[in-house]
Amino acid sequence: MSIQTKDVQHVAKLARLNLSNEEQEMFTEQLNAILQYAEKLNELDTDNVQPTTHVLHLSNVLRDDVVQESLPAEKVFRNAPEEEDGQFKVPAVLE
Repeated sequence: MSIQTKDVQHVAKLARLNLSNEEQEMFTEQLNAILQYAEKLNELDTDNVQPTTHVLHLSNVLRDDVVQESLPAEKVFRNAPEEEDGQFKVPAVLE
């Protein structure tokens, strides 16, 4: 598997990035180098390796969920750029 310049152009368009031709070539080379390195992992013998999500035993340490009073609306909206009818007012994102 390899990355072509057209693939980099497509991803750049999706990310709304304006890349120069030199940047497109550079990213194509870098991404292909990453894929070549990942292909080396396929050479490893993993037949006797048990699947795992992490090599170390981890456990989440979470605080107890305690019901408490929330902040008053006046305090919450004090630093808001705009507020309308008790809600944060943000610019529209849909056309």
